Amino acid sequence: ESQLVASGGGSVEGGGSLRLSCDASGFFRSRNFQFSSFCLGWFRQAPGKEREGVAAIDADGNTFYVDPVKGRFTISQDNAKNTVYLQMNSLKPEDSALYYCAATGTTYCRGRPRVYEYNYWGQGTQVTVSS
Repeated sequence: ESQLVASGGGSVEGGGSLRLSCDASGFFRSRNFQFSSFCLGWFRQAPGKEREGVAAIDADGNTFYVDPVKGRFTISQDNAKNTVYLQMNSLKPEDSALYYCAATGTTYCRGRPRVYEYNYWGQGTQVTVSS
C-alpha cells in the first residue's frame, strides 16, 4: 500500500474552485524518508481516457504544470503537515476526472509529470465540474 491519501474532491459548478490534499505522511514514514524527499505529482483520469499528468513539485519547491491547467491550478506543499495540495480555480467541465497523487523515486521532477516516471500511487478523489 502506497499510503498516499488524496482527499478534497467534490462537485462544483464551472468557474468554481476546489482544493485537493494528499497526505503523504504514512508514505514517507514507512520508508524512513523525510517529507518531500521525492518529486510528488497530481494526475487525473476521466472515463474512457488515459491517465494524464496535471502538476508536480520537487524537494526544492520547483513546480511544473501541463498547459491546460497553467494559470488555474497551483500545486504546493506543507512540510509541517506532510501534505501536498492542488488548488484548482476557474474549473471547467473538462477538468472532471478522478484525481490521483503520486510519487517518483527521485528527489527532483523531470519537468511536467508523466505517468511512467511515478512509481507510487494513492487512491483517487473524484472531481466533477458541471456546466
